[in-house]
Amino acid sequence: MKRIAFAVGVVVFVFGVAILAQTQSESMEQELMRLENAWNDALVKHDWAFLDQILADDYTSTERDGNVSTKALGMANLKSGETVIISAVADDFKVRVYGDAAVINFRLTYKNQVQGKESTGQDQITDVWIKRGGRWQCVASHSSQIAQK
Repeated sequence: MKRIAFAVGVVVFVFGVAILAQTQSESMEQELMRLENAWNDALVKHDWAFLDQILADDYTSTERDGNVSTKALGMANLKSGETVIISAVADDFKVRVYGDAAVINFRLTYKNQVQGKESTGQDQITDVWIKRGGRWQCVASHSSQIAQK
């Protein structure tokens, strides 16, 4: 009888830990999607301080044309007004959390102006996030253009 009670206790404990881990993972996923959406809002609102916070100093971005940019170059381009983001909306999120690291894939629908010329489109984005000092920072991004039908 004691063995059965012990076995039942172990099973309940294992399921409890699994449920707690699932809840924590979902919470992190929600937090990361919120950060991605706040990033898009910051681009539209020109909130450079927020971008400086969420992008790691060693952040790199591989653009749709294959060029690689750093945080400093990207921020300088945005601050110059050469590229103006009019709208940016993310959807179709897939978030995978690996402890203090996460990979996020999503579709971005945007409208922008580059050197005064307006354009719209969709990109498939992959962002890599690391939790440092208790907060998430993006360390790398990759963008691929979605062909329009």
